[in-house]
Amino acid sequence: MSIVVQKFGGTSVGSIERIQAVAEIIAHTYAQGKQCVAVVSAMGKSTDHLVGMAKEICPHPSPREMDMLLTTGEQVSIALLSMALHQKGLKARSLTGWQAGIETNHVHGRAMVNDVKTETIMNALEQGEVVVVAGFQGISPDKEITTLGRGGSDTTAVVLASALKADYCEIYTDVTGVYTADPRVIPLAQKMDEISYEEMLELAHLGAGVLHPRSVEAALQNKVQLMVRSSFVDEPGTWVKEENAMETSHNVRGIAHDLQVARIKVLGLPNHENTLTKLFGLLAEAHINVDIIVQSEHDHERVDVAFSVNEEEGLEARQVLEAAQAELGFAKILYEAGLAKVSAVGVGMMTRPGVAAKMFATLSEAGIRVKMVSTSEIKISCVVERELALEGARRLHTAFGLDQVEVKV
Repeated sequence: MSIVVQKFGGTSVGSIERIQAVAEIIAHTYAQGKQCVAVVSAMGKSTDHLVGMAKEICPHPSPREMDMLLTTGEQVSIALLSMALHQKGLKARSLTGWQAGIETNHVHGRAMVNDVKTETIMNALEQGEVVVVAGFQGISPDKEITTLGRGGSDTTAVVLASALKADYCEIYTDVTGVYTADPRVIPLAQKMDEISYEEMLELAHLGAGVLHPRSVEAALQNKVQLMVRSSFVDEPGTWVKEENAMETSHNVRGIAHDLQVARIKVLGLPNHENTLTKLFGLLAEAHINVDIIVQSEHDHERVDVAFSVNEEEGLEARQVLEAAQAELGFAKILYEAGLAKVSAVGVGMMTRPGVAAKMFATLSEAGIRVKMVSTSEIKISCVVERELALEGARRLHTAFGLDQVEVKV
């Protein structure tokens, strides 16, 4: 009997009525002869509520205690969903992350999954049970409860699908699939039938919130086919899978935007061969992700380095570097918040020139100044002022012919 993993996000289980609707989806899948594993997020905005309560008590709560607190949200969801499945006549068992065998490293708040022990889940499936797993959480080698970071339930679902050798993994959300842009910002954005792992990974990293980047990385590494679809309406979604060998009609497949960008400039660094190693090593030790990096050399003695980070980590990054000023030997740091990133993504860029030129021209014509640029084989990203980012995304969507155009692989 084949196994299907189905993940339901916070909006999908945001009320008792929604939980009952999710139970109906699972029951329908089970009736088709599938073994079902459901991965569930906390209900609605309950995680935000828990964070708010913690901050009322302590402005900087212990990461360990935050993990203990936040994992309770998913436990509420899995218990209620299991009860709803019981009411439909199905045998169901709820499991926390650690009960489901999800083993992580020791980093509280953004743990990485090291292994998945599937014995408990497989035993339950063999007994005809639907297994309902709490997303977003696991257990460290020293038996501490950990969380995988915001959006980590997507990652939970994919790693379980891989470990269980599931046929595929369905990601149920409040949108009907993956679009050429955020349809809430660009009404002319079109849903795609399929998208490659590589394109989806770029879009996820660049701000497309439909999938967590780590989940796409795990899907790519383990070749787990994903179906992104809505839990609110019954219609086909978008497959995330291996790239189709046939050429696409568009060199750009999607436009993404990220409104939470900060830029840090470190001025007057010693021009030594190990300078960048020290600088970014300190940030890595603090588990701070760095995005775009630009280095400029004044002379043989000094260099300036600018880089972008998520704005939530911007002040922490600045503090880490300021504390190491004597070690790094820089002159000063400049910090700029209120920025955003707009990006164009598509495998067609690899063989078709002119994408960068069109992108810069489009932004320039809209009066949008580009502060930083990052490129890869299949994407171009520009850092701009936050208040201009959405207009830039709309202009780019039109310029690359994605308005009202059905985009398929």
